[in-house]
Amino acid sequence: MPLGHPRILSLANQKGGVGKTTTAINLGTALAAIGERVLIVDLDPQGNASTGLGIDRRDRRASTYDVLTGEVSLREAVVSTAVPRLSIAPSTMDLSGLELELGHARDRAFRLRDAIGALNANVSPEADFTYVLIDCPPSLNLLTVNAMAASDAILVPLQCEFFALEGLSQLLKTVEQVRSTLNPELSIHGIVLTMYDSRNNLSNQVVADVRQFMGKKVYETMIPRNVRISEAPSYGKPVLVYDLKCAGSEAYLRLATEVIQRERELRSAG
Repeated sequence: MPLGHPRILSLANQKGGVGKTTTAINLGTALAAIGERVLIVDLDPQGNASTGLGIDRRDRRASTYDVLTGEVSLREAVVSTAVPRLSIAPSTMDLSGLELELGHARDRAFRLRDAIGALNANVSPEADFTYVLIDCPPSLNLLTVNAMAASDAILVPLQCEFFALEGLSQLLKTVEQVRSTLNPELSIHGIVLTMYDSRNNLSNQVVADVRQFMGKKVYETMIPRNVRISEAPSYGKPVLVYDLKCAGSEAYLRLATEVIQRERELRSAG
């Protein structure tokens, strides 16, 4: 990784309700807690990552829509959160019209990549971001393609439910297409199993199937079904701030450690 260049991870799954945004917020918070400087890029028109970090809609003067249309730089859209070392580039509903707006622009798939490329330019080293986490919308559209074209790797939150593997194989095909056409360096960083309930036989069967299908790509850490995780966004807080001692917070701290460990292994292998 070049000096001053952040590691860029997209949280992607075309299914909604699998814990993408929750994972973006809480993994970002956990990485910041262990000393990384993290930027979350909210690419979902619903803006739940922004709301879940307490960014009021009235305070989103510049958004990721403005970044992708070239109105502002990514650095100008960045808003600090209440969590030290964690910032967000918020989104607005304007994003939902981006595909029509960019139409046939030749660089339409690379708008985000170019914006992130300039993120750490001309700033002091202590203002550099070391990680960028992109919260993708729950569909395989131009926004998700921009995220994948900009990313070093994809982190896939996968709910422990019946159709999990079906959705995963569709996503893997998309990653393969992006790798062959837009971003040959793109890889799957890992798959994180979310909403896991150890008392549920189906949950356990899904875990066994996904681990058999994807092997070491599946993180050891599983995110449990946990009421505190569900409550935290309504207070505009990550669960690690809302209730540090709950099972959900402990799981996200373990996941952050695992992500960093994989990063070290990738660097030493490279």
